[in-house]
Amino acid sequence: MNAVATNILVVDDEPAIRRLLRTSLSSQNFRVQEAADGRQALAEVERSHPDLIILDLGLPDISGLDLIRILRTGGNPVPILVLSSRVDEKGKVEALDLGADDYVTKPFGTAELFARIRAALRHRLQQQGEQPVFRSGDLSVDLVRRIVRVRGAEVKLSPKEYDILRLLVAHAGKILTHRMLMSEVWGGETDVQYLRIYIRQLRQKIEASPERPRYILTETGVGYRLNVD
Repeated sequence: MNAVATNILVVDDEPAIRRLLRTSLSSQNFRVQEAADGRQALAEVERSHPDLIILDLGLPDISGLDLIRILRTGGNPVPILVLSSRVDEKGKVEALDLGADDYVTKPFGTAELFARIRAALRHRLQQQGEQPVFRSGDLSVDLVRRIVRVRGAEVKLSPKEYDILRLLVAHAGKILTHRMLMSEVWGGETDVQYLRIYIRQLRQKIEASPERPRYILTETGVGYRLNVD
């Protein structure tokens, strides 16, 4: 992934956080640009066309949420990894609904940060060259023939179960919020309990241990993520 240096824009108003991220990312051969506020970030996006943005939501001028809205409304698909405080669950959900790809909660470890970066970049590459068959471990999903297999055996899913799985596959590695899933699968707001029931049924069919899922992971209070091996 880093044969050609990946360009990452760090947007945070705290110099100490920017310094930490610059040091950590540079050690992994990422090329790093920085912005201390939203206006600088927009100018840097135009100038350097980053491959990924690491974004703090609490900026002094344009809020991080508004920055995501501006980029996505303008059609910019750059992966956005949000930095959020541990208690800001509402902000995480809103950022993901607006189009952020993932989030890391402060304080964060570098191993977790790098894993999130790899997942976001992998998801963008997957979108740019979508493959007809998705594979992760023992799970395979043929998106053309709508065939799901686990350990080589075909698994029969209901239409709604397949719609949920297809959506998770299309965004593999990325968190999908409850609202996003319900909007795409049911066409609008519905009781989140319906979603939980279908997720439970899906796990019963594709997970070796539904109580300790390997593929469909819960992001507490936010939504679900399809794990990619």
